[in-house]
Amino acid sequence: MNASDDSAGRTAPPKRKDARRNKEALLDAAAAVFVTSGVDAPVRDIAAKAGVGLGTIYRHFPTRADLIIAVYRHQVDACAEAGPALLASSATPHAALAQWIDLFVDFLVTKHGLAAVLQSDNPGCDALHTYFIDRLVPVCTHLLEAATEADEIRTDLTAYELMRGVGNLCIGADSDPRYDARRLVQLLIAGLRPPH
Repeated sequence: MNASDDSAGRTAPPKRKDARRNKEALLDAAAAVFVTSGVDAPVRDIAAKAGVGLGTIYRHFPTRADLIIAVYRHQVDACAEAGPALLASSATPHAALAQWIDLFVDFLVTKHGLAAVLQSDNPGCDALHTYFIDRLVPVCTHLLEAATEADEIRTDLTAYELMRGVGNLCIGADSDPRYDARRLVQLLIAGLRPPH
C-alpha cells in the first residue's frame, strides 16, 4: 500500500461520520417540522429547516413514507437514549422522569400523524410498533424504578400503563388548539407523587 492509499483510508471514516450527522440533522429537522406542521408539511419546509436541498432529502428518503418511518425510528432512538442521560443529570429521578415524559410527548405528537400516511395494512407498521415497545418500555421502567426507589412516586404503576395513559392524553392535541395535552400530562406526572 502506498502513502496515497493510506491517506485515503484515513479520510473515509470522517466522511461517513459527516454523512451520518447530516442525516441525523435532517431527521431532527423533519421531526421539528412534523411537530409544528404535521406529517403532510411540504418537503421544502423540511429542507429549509435542515439547510439542505430537496435533492438531498429525496436521495436519502425517496418517498414521504420512507422519511416518516426514518423520523419515527430516529425519535424512538433519541427518546430511548435520553432516559439514562436524564437520570444521570437530573436533580431527582422524578425530575428525570418528568423531562423524559416531555420528550415522549413530543414524540407522540409526531407519531399520531403516522396514521394519515402509513396505512394499518402496511407491514412496516407492526414492526414500528414492536420497535417502539421494545425500545421505550424498558427505559420508562428504569426511570419509574429509580423514582420508586427514591420514594418519589407511587409503586402501583407500570411503565406500559404510564406510557399508554400519556399516549391517550395526547390524542387530539394536533386537531384542537384549545386542548393542551402537555398540561394534562404534567398534571399526571405530578399526580404520581405518593400520598403522604
